[in-house]
Amino acid sequence: MTPEIAIVEPNTLTALGLQGLLEKVIPHAVIRTFRSFAGLTDDTPDMYAHYFISSQIYFEHAAFFLERRPKTIVLTSGTALALPAGIPALDICQDEKQLVKSILQLHRHGHPHTHAGETSSLSAREVEVLVLIAKGLLNKEIAEKLNISLTTVISHRKNIVEKLGIRSASGLAIYAVMQGYVEADRI
Repeated sequence: MTPEIAIVEPNTLTALGLQGLLEKVIPHAVIRTFRSFAGLTDDTPDMYAHYFISSQIYFEHAAFFLERRPKTIVLTSGTALALPAGIPALDICQDEKQLVKSILQLHRHGHPHTHAGETSSLSAREVEVLVLIAKGLLNKEIAEKLNISLTTVISHRKNIVEKLGIRSASGLAIYAVMQGYVEADRI
């Protein structure tokens, strides 16, 4: 089942930027943006796996989101807000790399049941190669570290891309973190 994520944010640039990052972090998700709470409620509001909500809209419609506490993430602008217990916040004023790490940490916190190998059919060696890709090693460095040929590394990398459907090194790193193969602070 494909998860659907709602972003409710009146600032179009913020909403589109977050949507782009979420598409990188969770490539299989369907992400919809809404400029207002009314736009969300005109849709099917209970079908979403997560809600990324501007702090203003959250406080105006707190009753709706308190009922959906495990699914709600409040977007903040660098200031700490007094949120009810169990409601995570995401500071959208971070640089892109830190923002991706924060999203990954929220994802891991919200989905602790995810275990390595649950969603892929990667071999043990492909997982080793994936971890080294996530850590930023080049093909030649991976070959040296694993004591295999450069051609073998390229072959493993090709198989990983085919199995996961993720082409970029950053996308593979995000996948490795989401699957628990590597910690977010190690990439």
